[in-house]
Amino acid sequence: MKRYDCMKALAARLDNELVILSLGASVDEWYNAAPHMRAASLFQQQLGCVTPEAFGLAVGLPHRRIVSLDTDGGMMFNLGILATVGNEQPKNLFIVVWDNEMYQSIGGPPTHTASGRVDIAAIARGAGIDAAHTARTIDEFDAHCAAGLAADTPYLVVAKVSGTVQPDIKRKHSDGREDKYIFVRHVEASEGITIMGPSEHN
Repeated sequence: MKRYDCMKALAARLDNELVILSLGASVDEWYNAAPHMRAASLFQQQLGCVTPEAFGLAVGLPHRRIVSLDTDGGMMFNLGILATVGNEQPKNLFIVVWDNEMYQSIGGPPTHTASGRVDIAAIARGAGIDAAHTARTIDEFDAHCAAGLAADTPYLVVAKVSGTVQPDIKRKHSDGREDKYIFVRHVEASEGITIMGPSEHN
């Protein structure tokens, strides 16, 4: 199945959630698949930081559903976050791992999951995330999205996707610094809080 098709299925279920997602081709795909979620999405640039940041948001905003759109390479880079999520059991965290079995953004060398022996969902269950599953079809993935967005325990789904990147889509026009401010201002407005005040000039 294609990651872009999965993204469109997930996006159709989102409204007031906050999303953290990984670097690489998935950034432009999500930008196009979920235009109504652009301001509510933080486009992360560091490998291994997506789910940790989503976990932090989930703890800080326990009344708000947080969605982590991670990758197989990113998750394998920081498996310790699965143990943290398993121990802390945030009720509002839904984790998606796009598993295309490659480091796509650097030319496609295989990740550990390409061996057929490494199972991220099984690792997650072993770390204490009981609701950890693998989806291989759009219908399976969509069903897990419905369940994960309604769950009262952390929920993880590994989406086994092809390496195909959606062609002819609009490129995201903002850079990382701008993305941060767009996201933070969205959280401030939707939560009625101040995170970063106005600049001070002496």
